[in-house]
Amino acid sequence: PFLALTSSVSYQEVSAFRESKSDDRRFYIFSPTKTLHLKTDSKDDRVAWIEALILARSVYSLRSLSGRITFVQSDISVSTARLRNRMHQDGLNESLIQDCEQIMLSEFSSYRKQLKLRYDDHLSLFGSSRHHFEEGKDGNIIQGALTKNEFSSSRHGNFSEYSTTESDEFEKQDGGELTCEEDYTFFDAADYFTESNSRSSTMSGSTDCGVHSATNIDNPGGQEVVDIQIQDSNNMLPEIKRRSKLPEPTEKEKGISLWSIIKDSVGKDLTRVCLPVYFNEPLSSLQKCFEDFEYSYLLDQAYEYGKVGNSLMRILKVAAFAISGYASSVARPCKPFNPLLGETYEADFPDRRIRFFAEKVSHHPMLIACHSEGKGWKFWGDSNVKSKFWGQSIQVDPVGVLTVEFDDGEIFKWSKVTTTINNLILGKLYCNHHGIMHIKGNRQYSCKLKFKEPSLLDRNPHLVQGFVEDNDGKKASFLIGKWDESMYYSNLDTSKVKSADQLQGASLLWEKNKPSPNPTRYNLSSFAITLNELSPELQEKLPPTDSRLRPDQRHLENGEYEKANAEKLRLERRQRMSTKLQDNGWKPRWFEQDAEDGTYHYKGGYWEARDQGRWDGCLNIFGEFSET
Repeated sequence: PFLALTSSVSYQEVSAFRESKSDDRRFYIFSPTKTLHLKTDSKDDRVAWIEALILARSVYSLRSLSGRITFVQSDISVSTARLRNRMHQDGLNESLIQDCEQIMLSEFSSYRKQLKLRYDDHLSLFGSSRHHFEEGKDGNIIQGALTKNEFSSSRHGNFSEYSTTESDEFEKQDGGELTCEEDYTFFDAADYFTESNSRSSTMSGSTDCGVHSATNIDNPGGQEVVDIQIQDSNNMLPEIKRRSKLPEPTEKEKGISLWSIIKDSVGKDLTRVCLPVYFNEPLSSLQKCFEDFEYSYLLDQAYEYGKVGNSLMRILKVAAFAISGYASSVARPCKPFNPLLGETYEADFPDRRIRFFAEKVSHHPMLIACHSEGKGWKFWGDSNVKSKFWGQSIQVDPVGVLTVEFDDGEIFKWSKVTTTINNLILGKLYCNHHGIMHIKGNRQYSCKLKFKEPSLLDRNPHLVQGFVEDNDGKKASFLIGKWDESMYYSNLDTSKVKSADQLQGASLLWEKNKPSPNPTRYNLSSFAITLNELSPELQEKLPPTDSRLRPDQRHLENGEYEKANAEKLRLERRQRMSTKLQDNGWKPRWFEQDAEDGTYHYKGGYWEARDQGRWDGCLNIFGEFSET
């Protein structure tokens, strides 16, 4: 605790600090409007406070400088027209000219990526400087030149705002006042200079990756779990305005009985059952894959924690990301559109620093492959959904491995759990996720999560419990929460409790965003509402295979149900040709299958082709076709 004359705010960026020469526990903060008289418990405490105040001054300077940095435009382009004309004049054939063009554009794209990475690192410097200040007392994280021994009473460095050379006239004038401690208010240092709360939440739904609590817990693994405040530099990127609601429907929707359609399909794979468009939501399965990245900032945070050597917090954030993908599945009564063979979907969110691409690479079995890149991490995987219809419910078993790799080489792999959709015939439709999720790391830690299977008398649905363990099987941290609400971590065993409220010192790891104010009957989240948005500028850049151009899905979004049904029937007839096409040697355009593990990996070239506007070889899969 320290002593202050008044309970008020002092603006650190325009303040000066001075130690008392007569009392090695007292110091002063001078601002244009007031003077604060402060007294610490010890001389060492005073040194720590002076250090923190001077560091704060430097952070404000960095923040001011970083705010003036302009954003590197992502729409830089290069023209090859002059090169083509010159080569034509020399009589070179078109094939050679195209090869030269491709080489030049590829080199330019590589250079631009390197430039963007340099720019990102530059911005990260300012973000990490701010985060260092927030973690001022964590010696493992602050590695700058401002160490405690530099701020003893006899060594202060060259800081113009900091001085002990003035006379003690000021102290003598106020000495009588300062001796009467009954006239002053005592403040706790953390309460006065920071706002701390072990249950404070992240900046949900924004690109700020800040965690506004700093909770230290001791754990059996020997590594301190410190939920540091990581500030991401995304808040310096330009905000992109996206839509907040779907178009108003132009037609009144018709009611239809699901049982009348699927009663003959008990025990069958429901992916082979053709349903009217009324049971679909205006998103494809490709877009649903990207919906799992609504909370991609968790991977950004995981990357930052790894950079400062906190491997335990990294895997906790990865676990939170793996769970967060289920949050948007609550009260989603409709199924996504089944993509056509070769259908693709791209998502370029520069404000979130994430790019995503997916392609349907196989029809039977239905396989979707995806690849995503973010700040310091890459994500890839393929998924095959096996489903069984049991009359009143559908069981969906995902097959496939998801992988995230950070720039420092640390890799985590996991598979999704089983999903059951209940009350198809009678009652309110709802879904549950249950099973064991293993998140396996290639270094120090792995994680095991149990999604609890609900029972008829269960009063605590959607519960997720788990733990992180090291390579020796020693538990380092525990997790508890609900997949549709929030997740917490603690050093206490959570297997005997039913909620984080029953744990003391549990710290928030992730929290679900607020629901959309315009959910419509599909109950889409604010993030999901943006996924099928199609502007004229974007339409010019997309390949003819992108899900946004699918006519039945577009008609459904616009509430044109008759047109949507007609287009869905037409495309399903075309889809029946996919098996024959695949048997004749059809290969995915953007992914290739690994010969060893059978996983599909992105082979590159999509974003380069997009920059050039060259979609040669991309079929118009949504257009008219001949069955002959």
